[in-house]
Amino acid sequence: MLPVRACAPAHDVDLLAAFTEHAARTGLHGRNQQWAAHAFLRRWPDPQDWAAEPLTTRLALPTAAGSFLMFLLLGGHLRPGYDYLLRRKLTSFWREAPHGPMAADLERFLAAAAELGFTERTRSAVGSQVVGRLLIQTGQPLDQLTEDDLDDLLDACRQRQDAEHTGLRHYVRAVRTTRQVLFHLGVLATPPLNAATLLRQSFPERMRDATEVLRPVFVAYLDRLLATHTRSTVTGTASRLNHFAAHLARVEPGLTTLADLDRRRHIETYLTMTATGRSSRGGGPLSASERRGRVLAIHCMLNDIAEWGWPDAPAQRLVFRSDLPKLPRSLPRYLPPDTDRRLAAALEACPDRLAADALLLQRATGLRIGELVDLELDCVHEIPGEGAWLKVPLGKLATERMVPLDEETLALVDRIVATRSPGRPLPHPRTGRPTDFLLTHHGQRVSAYQLRDVLTRVCSQAGLPHTTPHQLRHTYATTLVNAGVSLQSLMALLGHVSAEMSLRYGRLFDSTVKAEYERALTAAKDHLGALPCEPPGSRSGLPVADQDWRTGPGIKARLGGGFCVRAPAQGPCAYANICEHCPSFRTDITFLPVLTAQRADVQALASDAEARGWESEIERHRRLIDRLDAHIERTGA
Repeated sequence: MLPVRACAPAHDVDLLAAFTEHAARTGLHGRNQQWAAHAFLRRWPDPQDWAAEPLTTRLALPTAAGSFLMFLLLGGHLRPGYDYLLRRKLTSFWREAPHGPMAADLERFLAAAAELGFTERTRSAVGSQVVGRLLIQTGQPLDQLTEDDLDDLLDACRQRQDAEHTGLRHYVRAVRTTRQVLFHLGVLATPPLNAATLLRQSFPERMRDATEVLRPVFVAYLDRLLATHTRSTVTGTASRLNHFAAHLARVEPGLTTLADLDRRRHIETYLTMTATGRSSRGGGPLSASERRGRVLAIHCMLNDIAEWGWPDAPAQRLVFRSDLPKLPRSLPRYLPPDTDRRLAAALEACPDRLAADALLLQRATGLRIGELVDLELDCVHEIPGEGAWLKVPLGKLATERMVPLDEETLALVDRIVATRSPGRPLPHPRTGRPTDFLLTHHGQRVSAYQLRDVLTRVCSQAGLPHTTPHQLRHTYATTLVNAGVSLQSLMALLGHVSAEMSLRYGRLFDSTVKAEYERALTAAKDHLGALPCEPPGSRSGLPVADQDWRTGPGIKARLGGGFCVRAPAQGPCAYANICEHCPSFRTDITFLPVLTAQRADVQALASDAEARGWESEIERHRRLIDRLDAHIERTGA
């Protein structure tokens, strides 16, 4: 250890002595570090003078002075500026910080982050990259950090991005995590906005393809829509209007006002371009709904500004209802039973339990995705004599409703409650009141985007077709229709305000159509004639007494209490062995002999079908064999 210089100022002597003690405490050894500390203080007796040097001078500090500089930073002796802190990794931060005055604040931050469920890696990264730099630069304890301090750090990140073309998204997320933890600790009064909101483009940026003259009109219109529409709706309108603005810039760059729009020159050419346009994502044709949305955005804007009396409004109507593309009347996209079962199994096996259980809850209750993420912690209500009900909050149609819950769904809700992260109540997006939401992760609400991403990933890993959360709602409604639920009950369960909305599901399985089909099929069977093995006039469908039914020339099915033999022209019965394939089918060990005998018969039927070349029959029997094997194995176990 070098002796302290006799000519050094008193505060220099104090800093050098403190550094010597710090070096011994943290295990730092080496003469170069002491010489570097002396050299630093000779040039900058007041360490804060170093922070006033140009950035290039600060970055050029010798490596040997790094330990002394870190001692000054962590000891509160130096505030170097965010421009320097964002360009240095501070590799020895976690080795030396526990021995400095900010150790207690860092430990408190890390404990709160762990309570919210952040991983150790995330806690460590955010603690050094954001919290440590904030404490160093502000010189304030953790409790005195403010929103302005976080904004100053983000502004410095943006300046670095502009100067060096570095990424900003990483720091935006790290600062957002810091805000969430500080909100949980009560340091900040409001929770953070999500990363998508922080990176969200402004309306002038969204209208980037408009000419400089027309852009202010589009932006003013979008700002006005915010008074009566949600931000997400106006953002979608902005994206669609930008396509029209780009078209105007190509067709007539010199256009100075929307009042000079011409139907033939501007509108009809845009309609043609939209009809033949291609998607920027997949390169395929634009969907009918997207084409309709783009035309409807212009239609509404021109009508609105005319009604409001804006001077930019055209003198006459330019877009008519007949210009809107017709939408196909498609049926709800429900999941087939087999896909539904496989998806449920894949969600049960998903390691992301909170999101997977949330999706299973949506399938079990038919909620919209927005209603699902808005569920509150006390959403389950026990009604004496009526069981448990789920209170669905105001959603798409601004209506509340109650949905009955069975025991399995109640257990699912309990699982979600055990998995969700704790934290302070969050402001409700509509009312602003503090609310304990059911679905919270890291102290913040689970978003619809997160649930969609998890569902997409689960389907991909399970080899299932791409599925959206709304298809789970369609599947729930379709199951109810199949079970014979009334239209009024369906409307109440789905939260529909008109019968027309619920009748879309009724079109899937119209009982009148089914009855007419069965009547016509029965009439057709009367003209098929008897089986070759039957005596003339027999309509029983049974073989003659001296012939084994399993070797007859008809299409045969082994049933639990008998068998079925049909003429080949009739085809296999749609209801044969339906029970064995039903997910509600249950059996026990007392039925094991019956299942074993049934399997032997089905094996014989498969061999008979193979000999006759009936491929569909072979496949049908083999599927039943697989199903019986599963029942036998489960029963034996």
